[in-house]
Amino acid sequence: MSEITVAASRPYKIHLGSGLFPELGGRLSALRRGCGVVIVSGPKVWRLYGESVERALISSGFSVLHFLHCDGEDAKTIGVYEDLMNFLCDHRIERSDLLLALGGGVTGDLCGFAAATYLRGVDYVQLPTTLLAMVDSSVGGKTALNLPGGKNQLGAFYQPLAVFADTDTLSTLPREQLLSGLGEVVKYALLKDVALFAALEQGQNPCHSAIIERCVELKKGIVQRDELDRGERQLLNLGHSFGHAVEKCSDYSIPHGIAVAIGMAMIARGANRQGLFSAGDLSRLLRLLERLGLPTDCEYDRAALLAAVEADKKRSGENITLILPRSIGHCERRSVPFAALEDYLN
Repeated sequence: MSEITVAASRPYKIHLGSGLFPELGGRLSALRRGCGVVIVSGPKVWRLYGESVERALISSGFSVLHFLHCDGEDAKTIGVYEDLMNFLCDHRIERSDLLLALGGGVTGDLCGFAAATYLRGVDYVQLPTTLLAMVDSSVGGKTALNLPGGKNQLGAFYQPLAVFADTDTLSTLPREQLLSGLGEVVKYALLKDVALFAALEQGQNPCHSAIIERCVELKKGIVQRDELDRGERQLLNLGHSFGHAVEKCSDYSIPHGIAVAIGMAMIARGANRQGLFSAGDLSRLLRLLERLGLPTDCEYDRAALLAAVEADKKRSGENITLILPRSIGHCERRSVPFAALEDYLN
């Protein structure tokens, strides 16, 4: 097992390894004893892991309740959030109690935002069960809900008490969810790590604990230097402006990490047309995405995508901040007039 400490505004440890969930009661007791716990999860994940996690907690003296939300992005709505908040209130959950996010990025976002806002803040623990959540969304304290106008428009920075990532859960991932995680793994390689990109090209298993740990270390460093997303952390939006637009145009039927892969391919082609990203590096990126089974384009036209990008929270006035690849392992932020955005979507 690996332990990675994130020195954020509230420091915490990320525990990564096999067989963590059966030991969760004892590990959680080291952080908090004898309190109430509410496990927040979706029905599919709950069927796989919910009862075993619940038993592990009860055996260590915790009083346990669970709240199940619907699967998919529909869980990140104000209606589901309200249901969760009423559940916490009805069961008289106190500030000394804990929320546990058992699932992928959607569960982490919903549970984290509820923890940030219920009673002005209760502690929560991330229990990521997907590759995407392990390498990205469970780390760094971003929590969010979607609004009709756009993705992640309502949210808070709120760091967890701890993260326990049991890699055994990856064996039950549906292919679509695996691909979604691969999109984020490639993002970290393109963004910051030439060696990681080369390892993926050479066929190293992206679900290997060393790959996951490297992605976590990369994000950890960025979060520690820019926790509130004022500068360097914006680089993590590589592929996201167009990716979020793809998600919205698909009515969220395309999972986040797959949409990010499409967004990376789009922005890389655009950067190449602007003379910022070489044809050789573009070819390497597209080959890697395709070899991993990730799409590099989508069926939506420019007008639909541009309309979706208009709601992007990275827009400021008439400009939007794009993350542009300059070479494998190096990207930069660039403020682009919205009127010129079509040049990147040709």
